[in-house]
Amino acid sequence: GKQAAPPREAAKDWEFVMMCVGNDDDVRSVAYGEQGVLAGMKKGAILVDHTTASAIVAREVFEKSKSLGVGFIDAPVSGGQAGAVNGQLGIMCGGEPATFDKAKPVLDVYAKMCALIGGPGAGQLTKMVNQLCIVGIAQSLAEALAFAKRNSLDLEKVIGVISKGAAQSWQMENRWKAMSEQKAEGF
Repeated sequence: GKQAAPPREAAKDWEFVMMCVGNDDDVRSVAYGEQGVLAGMKKGAILVDHTTASAIVAREVFEKSKSLGVGFIDAPVSGGQAGAVNGQLGIMCGGEPATFDKAKPVLDVYAKMCALIGGPGAGQLTKMVNQLCIVGIAQSLAEALAFAKRNSLDLEKVIGVISKGAAQSWQMENRWKAMSEQKAEGF
């Protein structure tokens, strides 16, 4: 890869362009306009958007990309910073099968799992499903720990035991790690 400003220059002459920005407005800002990535991309190239955004903007960018002869995949990720660093992301994709088939070998370099879920916007909708699941787990974890505290249980011991059984989860593991670090730092 290379660094360049504006986005148009960063995208120029590449077969694949990946972007991951903050929200719908940021996607539009980076993708569109005279200085946007789509203005710099050649026909036949593929734009992969890893932003967690709306299915609406994903479908919009798909249509604009298609009109320019550029492929587009909405591909939000799950796995956090550790997943990104270790090439262990879950990538939920929406787009056309032929475009996905071309992009998949590149995405597999940093994916634990990468799948085409459906047409444009399906990746973003799947990310919404993922987020709903995470919120449910986080809410249950908070309620369970509040219950343990109300009943004067040692939270460190409770988490130590249940995090190794059926209640284990990514959120539980991170809570256990945070508690251990706080204890080591004297909090």
